[in-house]
Amino acid sequence: MHRDELEKYLNELLDIHRFQDYCPNGLQVEGRPEIQNIVSGVTASVDLLQAAIAAKADAILVHHGYFWRNEDARIVGVKHRRISLLMAHQINLLAYHLPLDSHPQFGNNTLLGKKLGFIETGRFGGQDIMIHGELNRAITLKALTEKISRTLLRKPQVIGSADMIVRRIAWCTGGAQNYFEAAVKQDVDAYITGEISEHNVHLARETGIAFIAAGHHATERYGVQALGDHVAQKFSIQHQFIDIDNPV
Repeated sequence: MHRDELEKYLNELLDIHRFQDYCPNGLQVEGRPEIQNIVSGVTASVDLLQAAIAAKADAILVHHGYFWRNEDARIVGVKHRRISLLMAHQINLLAYHLPLDSHPQFGNNTLLGKKLGFIETGRFGGQDIMIHGELNRAITLKALTEKISRTLLRKPQVIGSADMIVRRIAWCTGGAQNYFEAAVKQDVDAYITGEISEHNVHLARETGIAFIAAGHHATERYGVQALGDHVAQKFSIQHQFIDIDNPV
């Protein structure tokens, strides 16, 4: 398929113009016009780019791309190396940040909830990016922690008593620790995101609401993979998800 056709489809599917984001969504680096083979990954790191080159990808689809707000705009250092690799091999880079977090079918938040067996009951927060829901039955925080560990293949950092009972949950993948106060107002028992900051510990202790930091990378592997699979099936092209390990 043509590069422009793919970008137009993804931009419309993810409704990118609805979001005020920290980076441009859509085509970030232009490569060859014809696309037959897509590689997807969480972050457009050099490791992912090199893996995509080895896989003979025409396009790379990621959640974390380039050109973030307030970063150095110059094409130097690491940024130069990354963009040079893409341009030397004529590989397109498409990146979708908040639109991919929020999407009701392919979104990171939706898919994390499904992976963990949560029942979504509503959305809240800026741009309705956060989800609140519940478990089928109340369980202990220890049991929930063990379930997250098994599912995400990563031991989460947890603030809260292991024997406390959890039924109502709010979650937002990635680096959404600063949304914890908004989650507290939803009258939940626990909040799940990717990372934790120092002040979150005190708020969790003082409110009695558990804070679970399950990994930024670990919670955001599912959206881009599902989106790549969808595109491949719809347009009869090839897709491969490449998971570059990240402990954060």
